[in-house]
Amino acid sequence: MSQSSSLQGVQVVSLAINLPGPLAAARLRALGATVTKIEPPAGDPLRAVAPTWYDELTVGQRVVTLDLKDPADRAVAARELSRADLMLTAMRPSALVKLGLDELTAANPHLSHIEIVGHDGIAAEQPGHDLTYQALHGTLQPPTMPTVPVADLLGAERAVSAALLALRVAAESGVGHRERVVLEQAAADAGAAVRHGLMGAGAPLGGAHPGYRIYSSSDGHVALAALEPHFWERARAGLGVEGTQEELEQTFLSKPTREWEEVAKRLDIPLIGIRDSAPRNSAQGALS
Repeated sequence: MSQSSSLQGVQVVSLAINLPGPLAAARLRALGATVTKIEPPAGDPLRAVAPTWYDELTVGQRVVTLDLKDPADRAVAARELSRADLMLTAMRPSALVKLGLDELTAANPHLSHIEIVGHDGIAAEQPGHDLTYQALHGTLQPPTMPTVPVADLLGAERAVSAALLALRVAAESGVGHRERVVLEQAAADAGAAVRHGLMGAGAPLGGAHPGYRIYSSSDGHVALAALEPHFWERARAGLGVEGTQEELEQTFLSKPTREWEEVAKRLDIPLIGIRDSAPRNSAQGALS
């Protein structure tokens, strides 16, 4: 993650575990903020299931273990927040109240708060995770499990945007600002590509266009994205095909992936081999 000094001097305290919060905190750190991560005694579940990613996301941060139900630890958290510009949380609203974080926010009127939640409105207390948010909004193709936590990733980016907005409002008003980031809404926006017929089975970016598909090579697979007319014509001419899916299937089977990448570079067409990203650890489990 590239580093910047844009937020130099900004103090962030993150109580967010699992994925969207740590992603957002890491991005704020990359933008120059000083980040203190407060974890519960059980730790962050992300560390157990993806320790290398956890390590990446906490680089340059101070990690403190505190039990907010314990008066002494709660006092430590209060001191941390009294010095902070921004608090980041990721929990249901009822959990926020049970831990007294709303009281700590009220005690520090200068403090801005970015609250990451799963749902909003009458469903605010409904439990959920990336998988259930995606399930609601058409980005899954059952029974295949998703390979990217779309809602979590988009939610993290929204949390960063909300943090920048809150810091600006606070700088202008002198009073902390609160923003709520809803992961289900992030999933809904991701699902718009399916709802509007752009992606999904038989859609233009779902395989209907032979120039925008995944093809088998002699030793793997390639992704061809010759969607624009000039790329498509260049690909057809360079590969010596009329452009049917069947022709391209047979053509790509004739060479290994690396050779097709060399051909693509020579023809100046968007094609690349598909990498098989094996898991970096064997930990199993679900984030809760």
